[in-house]
Amino acid sequence: MKPFDILAIGELNVDLILTGMSSLPIPGRELIAETCTLTMGSSTAICAAGMAGLGLKTAFTGKVGKDGYGELASSTLAGYGIDLSHLIVDPSIQTGITVSLSAKDNSDRAMVTYLGAISAMRAEDVSDELLAKTRHIHVGSFFLQSDLRPGLAKLFERAHELGVTTSLDAGWDDTNVWDYGLMDVLKHTDVFLPNEVESAAITKNENVREAALELSKICRICVVKCGGKGAVCASNGQVYEAATYKAPVRDTTGAGDSFNAGFLYAFLAGYSLEKSLCYGNACGSLSVARFGGASSCPNLAEAEQVIATGVVEG
Repeated sequence: MKPFDILAIGELNVDLILTGMSSLPIPGRELIAETCTLTMGSSTAICAAGMAGLGLKTAFTGKVGKDGYGELASSTLAGYGIDLSHLIVDPSIQTGITVSLSAKDNSDRAMVTYLGAISAMRAEDVSDELLAKTRHIHVGSFFLQSDLRPGLAKLFERAHELGVTTSLDAGWDDTNVWDYGLMDVLKHTDVFLPNEVESAAITKNENVREAALELSKICRICVVKCGGKGAVCASNGQVYEAATYKAPVRDTTGAGDSFNAGFLYAFLAGYSLEKSLCYGNACGSLSVARFGGASSCPNLAEAEQVIATGVVEG
């Protein structure tokens, strides 16, 4: 038996989360937020916390600076029971930060990121010895990780040669290029997890079913997250759709990462794609009903209760 079920590879930063504003920021005006939280952030780390909360043996490798933000992020991640023995602390760089802004009615959200160490991880930092210790590797925020991108296809190929499955989340591309070798990486990707906007930008096709099908011809499974509408999954020419669960929406920060955690838990358990979508939607629905990123990730009992009842309490 391998030491880890999941090795999460990539960015680790902090999030400054401001919620409850009357609108998103308007030039020349000051807005008042109802809540303010400084916490561990990053797509990869939040997903790792979610997978650990579901009972998967999880490890994380990435880079942080030797600073207060890095200490906060790493100590928080360790608190979820995640193995950090392969975390790289680099005193020459500063830990990154994302400022997340949510309007009061949850109708919109905006984020501003200082990359710092987020973009500093490289594929060469992950050895075959480390890959051999896990069943699966997951990378989030492909487009943010400029130093990891060039070697990621080869890293995923090395993983497959060792019998390790792979998953990838896209994240937003503020350059609007939507490429950077992504298709080469997808050739070695078992599960690709973009959201609706990202899949449309990548494929130049706003039809979610068609975009998922197109991407699934390159990777093994493509799962497109559609927020409150649920998710669409495509594989081997088949398309599966699943509506989300009824939940009070309080904070959407990290909801997509919680969905990823739920889907990947079910994928690694060998469940069907339809059932995997249920786990993803349950975890995402529980996340939006709570405040925070990693702190909103559910445990397995909570996710399975939602799947059984169809409703998120609260």
